[in-house]
Amino acid sequence: MITFSNDVDILKCEPVLFGELHMASQVRASGTGATLGGTTLTAGGADFIAAGVEAGGVIYLRSAGGSLDGAYEIVSVDSATELTISVVRAEVADPVIAPPTADDISYRLSTFGPQAVDVAFQLTGYFGIRPGNATSEIGVEDLLDTEELRRVSVLAVISGVYRNWSTQTDGESFWRKSLLYQQLFEKARQRCHLTVDLGADGVANVTRVGDAIRLIRD
Repeated sequence: MITFSNDVDILKCEPVLFGELHMASQVRASGTGATLGGTTLTAGGADFIAAGVEAGGVIYLRSAGGSLDGAYEIVSVDSATELTISVVRAEVADPVIAPPTADDISYRLSTFGPQAVDVAFQLTGYFGIRPGNATSEIGVEDLLDTEELRRVSVLAVISGVYRNWSTQTDGESFWRKSLLYQQLFEKARQRCHLTVDLGADGVANVTRVGDAIRLIRD
């Protein structure tokens, strides 16, 4: 399954979507009695591997003592019962940042992975590449850089999540936020300038532009 963004990308924009607005149907793991020392979270009885937890995911933590109450990024899955986590960082290469030490922690790992997969399929179809366009000679693996698509994917996922919440409640604010992110998504997609290497030599020979899909060969 192809995605251009992960849950940490969503966390940086809308932390509330991993708190009170998380999707209960997309919780991968949850429990109580976990402990946190430095950047190592230990949860006896958990099986993070079987639950499909991955780096780039998000875990929501709340300690009985109140020192923890928020969402953190998952840096690595070290075993079935241990994760390395961090206060959200600007870049993946930045040093990890330890949350406050705590014990007796309740945890929940929810995801927007399914939405990111759907968005990736729609985006590849829009730009005329596989898998969204199954007959295209261009695949995602031929793209020289997917950073612009990451930003576009984040905006589309968030718009869809708020749209979903707006249909489940009478809250007009959710609908307004959905429209805002939809507008940002459309503008970001128009600005996309994708370069493609069909010769596997690191040189771009095809360009796809978001506001006027076209193919240019050098």
